[in-house]
Amino acid sequence: MLLPQTKEREYRFRLALRMVLPIFALVIALIFHTFITSSENLSSSFYIESILVLLFSIYFIFYLIYKGFDTKITDSVTKVFTREYLYKYLKKELKENKEYTLLLISIDNLNEINSRYGIKNGDKVLFEVAKWIGEYFKTKEIINFPLGHIKGGDFIVGLKGDKANYKTVLELMFLKADEFKVDDIEVKISGAINDTALSIDIYYLIENLFELQNQNYKLVANLDDEMNPSELESHVINAIKNRDFEIMTQDVFEKDSVIISECFIKLKTQNHKLIHPKKYMKVLDKLRLMVDYDLIVLEENIKNCKASNKDIFAISITPTSIRNQFFLSRVKELINSNSNAKNRIIFLLSEKEYYSRIENYNIILQSLRNIGIKIAIDRLGSIHTSFLYLRDLDIDIVRFDSYYTKDTNENKYKNVINGFNIMAHQKGVKTWIKMVENEKEYNLSKELDIDYIQGKYITPLKKL
Repeated sequence: MLLPQTKEREYRFRLALRMVLPIFALVIALIFHTFITSSENLSSSFYIESILVLLFSIYFIFYLIYKGFDTKITDSVTKVFTREYLYKYLKKELKENKEYTLLLISIDNLNEINSRYGIKNGDKVLFEVAKWIGEYFKTKEIINFPLGHIKGGDFIVGLKGDKANYKTVLELMFLKADEFKVDDIEVKISGAINDTALSIDIYYLIENLFELQNQNYKLVANLDDEMNPSELESHVINAIKNRDFEIMTQDVFEKDSVIISECFIKLKTQNHKLIHPKKYMKVLDKLRLMVDYDLIVLEENIKNCKASNKDIFAISITPTSIRNQFFLSRVKELINSNSNAKNRIIFLLSEKEYYSRIENYNIILQSLRNIGIKIAIDRLGSIHTSFLYLRDLDIDIVRFDSYYTKDTNENKYKNVINGFNIMAHQKGVKTWIKMVENEKEYNLSKELDIDYIQGKYITPLKKL
């Protein structure tokens, strides 16, 4: 492991030398030149002025050195590299090493530790985890690597070589982390790994680490199916431009009749490979193409309304698009000019962060409902916004998160779903369950009086 304190002293000293030596050399050269060329004509005042200039130069030099020490490359709490310096250092490493591995190590329960034990103990946990990371790699004879604290409880480690060289070492590391404690404080640690086979862009690599971690992997080492980021962006742009995508649907039943067809969208590459939403959604956000994408999906489903006499089509729409004035205006134009689409479209909404301007949100949703679009809140029970939106928004439907519905035959899940169902029905909101995989789950869903039932047990996915 790189010793940050030593590295920081070296960095500051070099910075100070670069700033002060040219100035000091110029002052000495001027005085020396004057003395050589005019020594016979120099008065006593010259020597006094020279001494003053030298003293001022020395003062200025020390001032610049002091200012140079203001440049921080280590974090004051963890004593490892700051985010800014780590990024700078890793950019250089990626240029010099074709094969390079990045590891994300996160303290999952840092917020809980800060709240329960205080920020002082939280800082101690951060320091001890950083120390533990260095000591662990040292036991594996891995030394002289950069370690940085980039935010919260998140650390990044840089390792030379591809990830295959570190797979076993890192798997053992995370197994050992299961018992990690700091003064009897339980510390939950997780992480993810990638390497330059995916990209040489440090920003993309680190973003990808957080994406992998959000997929609830303890350690992700298989990235063979990952697409180069620039290639992925190109495919996404072309697919949106050419409206090149595939739509799959699955029927949703009310009692024994099909009432809704949920649409699932995959973009196509120019060589006809399919891109899953998990890969392209973040790219759409990055390229500011989400509104365009949502409108294309809506327009395609309005065409489906023309081809079908009775189906109601459910499509996932990004809430930020709905709160976009251009999107809203275009939706109204499309529905008003296609009367057969009225009351035939459901917008499925899901977001992690609660939108505080709830009155404005309700006005927007009501304007959509007025033109015949039904509003559904997805993933009830998985994120706090789903409960708050059930309480605060004027909606038509809620769909339970699959975390609860996959084990409806267990009493604890049955009771939770029954409670959700009662809450929704008391507010006049329809309920929807998905991923019904067997006869027991199907019968229980009917027994609980859930309005809409969906799953492979009833009907498979089909191409539209």
